[in-house]
Amino acid sequence: MAKNLMIQGTMSNVGKSLLTAGLLRVLRQEGFRAAPFKSQNMALNSYITKEGLEMGRAQVMQAEAAGIEPSVCMNPVLLKPTSDVGSQVIVNGEVAGNYSAADYFQYKKSLIPYILDAYHKLEEQADIIVIEGAGSPAEINLKADDIVNMGMAKLVDAPVLLVGDIDRGGVFAQLLGTVQLLEEEEKARIKGFIINKFRGDEKLLEPGPRMLYERCGIRTLGVIPYLAVRIDEEDSLAQQMRGQEEADDFDPALRIMVVRLPHLSNFTDFNPISCLPFVSLQYVDRAAQLESAVPNTARADLLILPGSKNTIQDMKWLRESGMEGAICRHMARGGRVMGICGGYQMLGQKIIDASGAEGGGEIRGMGLLPVTTVLRERKQRSQIRGRVCAFGQEAAAWQPLRDIQVSGYEIHMGESFCEPEGQGGRPFSRLEDGREDGCIQGRVLGTYLHGIFETPEFLRKMMELLWQEKGGEERSLPVCNQMSYQAFKETQYDLLADAVRGHLDMEKIYEIIGI
Repeated sequence: MAKNLMIQGTMSNVGKSLLTAGLLRVLRQEGFRAAPFKSQNMALNSYITKEGLEMGRAQVMQAEAAGIEPSVCMNPVLLKPTSDVGSQVIVNGEVAGNYSAADYFQYKKSLIPYILDAYHKLEEQADIIVIEGAGSPAEINLKADDIVNMGMAKLVDAPVLLVGDIDRGGVFAQLLGTVQLLEEEEKARIKGFIINKFRGDEKLLEPGPRMLYERCGIRTLGVIPYLAVRIDEEDSLAQQMRGQEEADDFDPALRIMVVRLPHLSNFTDFNPISCLPFVSLQYVDRAAQLESAVPNTARADLLILPGSKNTIQDMKWLRESGMEGAICRHMARGGRVMGICGGYQMLGQKIIDASGAEGGGEIRGMGLLPVTTVLRERKQRSQIRGRVCAFGQEAAAWQPLRDIQVSGYEIHMGESFCEPEGQGGRPFSRLEDGREDGCIQGRVLGTYLHGIFETPEFLRKMMELLWQEKGGEERSLPVCNQMSYQAFKETQYDLLADAVRGHLDMEKIYEIIGI
């Protein structure tokens, strides 16, 4: 049996995912076979494994930190919200159905055998399993039949480290209050506190950790500083989604905007762009943000419509919010638009949901591509590779991208049909399995390939195309292909491990794990 350790938090977004990744990286560096595990994840960012199974991106990120291939065993239950009160439930990488919150609460206990089976499969491959909780173990309204926090810790007899976020204030109340709301058996599982996201002089924390120990008998095992690492995060609280204003002295060579849809999914698609120092990547949800102060000038060099978990509802939002009109005006000013997955579907003529995959009905699309999409009950899931097509005159604006090899993964409920060549657009790429993907017409590009910007040559060529169109000289654009995005992420995992090793009592943590 593998050893284990569980990371729980006082609330969501305290840094559990990154600390889990950091610990996994440290264990890997120490020569252990370590693996991540999260019994139930709720996120709209997902990934497709080599087997064509769906799992949360956070566990993919953690697997990368551990230096192992992502497996659906690391995340046996994934909830993808479809509304404020319902989610698509994915079990062992396959869609189990759509459930309301109340129905899922009754259903989730039946998932325990699947969770334990996945965990035991991981045990066959790992020396140590680092388990991540969700939200807080002190959510007393949800404790009945818990399968992700203390309920999970009990199922596999895991010791727990509890993480609090000092950046959001009240960290000592977070930690002590959480402990006081637990049962005695649950309190006994907590072997240490971690204070995360600290800024300033650590000496100023005293006598806080000492008073915590006096009141509940649990020691603080370290204080992690606020880290500026660039690692995939899984939910809309991630730093890059907060719509922060640019620094006054930042003059980007290129400005790329992503429409922040209400049901936006897989925004990790754009992390490779956000790591380019000469690019401003902004998430926008108001029509005014797309308007340039200079008449007849597009404000964004590239406008991207991202993936969506509810394409029809997000198409309605585009229309009702005025964003659709703003996008059309962006096009009229000579702007470029790219759609990925659900965004690609919205750029077409019509979306038809006769099967009820998103509640039924149909809606007119934006009409920027000659494409009709029919939603299906069966989800298309696969890793894919292909090559960008050579384009005709009607798509000459994208000609510099021709013949580039691209790769990524598709994960969608719909099938999109393009008008025959010669009557409309051209396919964007031809896949190795013989299929065609996406559509290009004029200055509009659509594709189903998530992760396409992780292809170094595609990212480089796209940035060069945008820069040269602005009149920039080729040599004046900083080189963006010196390091692949994957290689960049490896440097970030190492920085994260350095912070964990340098600020936590690792000897005590090894003792807690039993190694």
